[in-house]
Amino acid sequence: MKRRLFLSAGAVAAASFLAGCKREDVASKNISINRGRKFEIRLCTSWPANFPIMGEGVERFAKRVAKATDSEVVVKVFPKNVLVPALQVFDACSMGQIEAFHSGPYYWKGKNASFALFGGFPFGFTSNEMGAWLQFEGGLDLWREIYAKYGLYPLAGGNTDIQMGGWFRKEIKSLEDLKGLKMRIPGLGGEVMAKLGVNPVNIPAGEIYTALERGVIDATEWVGPALDIKMGFYKVAKYYYSGFHEPGSVLELTFNLKFWRSLPEDIKRVIQAEASTLNSSMVYDFQAKNAEALEKLSSFGVVLKRWPEEIVAQAKKALEEVVSEQCKKSEDFKRVWKSIEPFWQKTKRWSSLGLENYLRMRES
Repeated sequence: MKRRLFLSAGAVAAASFLAGCKREDVASKNISINRGRKFEIRLCTSWPANFPIMGEGVERFAKRVAKATDSEVVVKVFPKNVLVPALQVFDACSMGQIEAFHSGPYYWKGKNASFALFGGFPFGFTSNEMGAWLQFEGGLDLWREIYAKYGLYPLAGGNTDIQMGGWFRKEIKSLEDLKGLKMRIPGLGGEVMAKLGVNPVNIPAGEIYTALERGVIDATEWVGPALDIKMGFYKVAKYYYSGFHEPGSVLELTFNLKFWRSLPEDIKRVIQAEASTLNSSMVYDFQAKNAEALEKLSSFGVVLKRWPEEIVAQAKKALEEVVSEQCKKSEDFKRVWKSIEPFWQKTKRWSSLGLENYLRMRES
């Protein structure tokens, strides 16, 4: 016995574009689901329980998959530290201890430097540009090829869009003010800040506030107003800087490769379609909630700041150095950068002509 699960070609195609999954991955025909089959997916995240936007998005993904398959596929979501520690989900999934995880690829750059690029990079792609690179410029193919070495299969699982530059106890007026600061900042952003004299550290989400409050770190970046306000950073650090380090950070919904290959094609298509919804809706959720939270932060006495031009200029030079160094150390990084760099140059020109000029006109 079979029942038909109808997904319109237009809806699936639009969703697949926003998820960064290849168009041919999602069927344009009706999807057939066989009754009686049961698939359980243990999905661990790097986020606390009930974490806004990112955690909530994964929970909605799980519910949509169950509904779309009439509960033939059950996604059990485990917040960080329940089944697997926050920053061990990659290894657990790679070894087949769990079937899937939701996190950020830049957390794993110690395993392979190229992973940082799939998460985004300083002065790099916006969320729209990153989606374009993944979908139409070969980015997703490269990501899957390299992750396959670790027994993993990634889907784009969200994007934070532009992130803020971080919370600081004191105002940063010059490069000298950055010297020796201990700052929580992962990925290539951390490497760029290190070139400017910062001591970058990587701390899981649940430990950041305590570290900042106790002076273990002097500053932290996290995401943006919507999540930062819930973390309470404004209580211990009032200077809040706009950012350049993560202009369009990708989140991943990654599966154990052996498990993914074992799934029937119709089940894969359902998961891909629902991942598409997760990916696109998260960007919109961030946009709406960041705007609301910014109004509240202003009422708390938070001082909004831009980086001094001196720091921005030096950060751009530092990025060039970091990229050059990583290309020499890692063939995978070099391959991914070779894919990114020419499209980055093209898309910067279009975004500046279109979006940047529009924003200037809107504010004038």
